[in-house]
Parts: sequence; C-alpha cells; structure tokens
Amino acid sequence: MTYLLTATVTPSKHSFSREPGRETAMAKDILGEAGLHFDELNKLRVLDPEVTQQTIELKEECKDFVDKIAQFQKIVGGLIELVDQLAKEAENEKMKAIGARNLLKSIAKQREAQQQQLQALIAEKRMQLERYRVEYEALCKVEAEQNEFIDQFIFQK
Repeated sequence: MTYLLTATVTPSKHSFSREPGRETAMAKDILGEAGLHFDELNKLRVLDPEVTQQTIELKEECKDFVDKIAQFQKIVGGLIELVDQLAKEAENEKMKAIGARNLLKSIAKQREAQQQQLQALIAEKRMQLERYRVEYEALCKVEAEQNEFIDQFIFQK
C-alpha cells in the first residue's frame, strides 16, 4: 500500500542555488533523507521507487505462488478422491472375497455333512442287506426242508 503525500518544501538550513535542475535535485535529496521520494509521475511517495518496484514484483511472485499452491491443492484433492475411491473399491472386493471364502467353507461343511449322512445310509443298507441275505438263506433252508418233506411224503405213498 502506498500513500500519496503532499508536502511543501521550505528553505531550511540547506542553501539552494537558483539553478532549476539543481533545486529539484537538492529537494529530492532532502526529501529522500526524510524518507520521502518522487515517483515517475512526480508524485510524492513514502517508499523509495526501487523498494516500490521490488514490492510490486514480490506481490506478483506471491500471486503466482498462491495460484500454483491452489493448482497443487486441486491436483492433490483429485488424487485424494481417486485414492479414496480405489480404497472403497478395494474394500468392496475384500468383502466379496471374504463372502466367497465363507460360502466355500459353508459348502464344504454341507458336503461333509452330506457325505456323513450318505455313509450312514450305506452302512444301514449293508446291515439290511446282511439281514436279507441271512433271511434268504434261512428261507432257502426251509424250502429245501419242505421240498424234502414233500418228496418223502410222495415216496411213501
């Protein structure tokens, strides 16, 4: 921020000559010692023109820096959004994999239980087959005895 000051230069302990350019230069020197300077439009300024130019350059550099920081923040924001999205997708895939693994475990347990049931059924059927075989042998023996009895009865007549 620069301030426009108006000042009246009065003769003081400094002596001036009547050369027009020399008076202006001496006035500028006296004002310069007091911290006041003239700009390119011959307006009185508090800051030295060199400092003012450096301030303007610094202001432009700061604006460029702020613009670059804003662009960087925008890029980083986009990157963060992308990483968050990828993290959510990874979490979803992880949950799907856990679900699939649990389903496979469940299916394996169901098959194991079904296998045990079928083995129990096979054992039961084998026992039933053994009972039927023993019963068949017993019936065959009874049939043979009855056939022998019939044959003896027929031969006795």
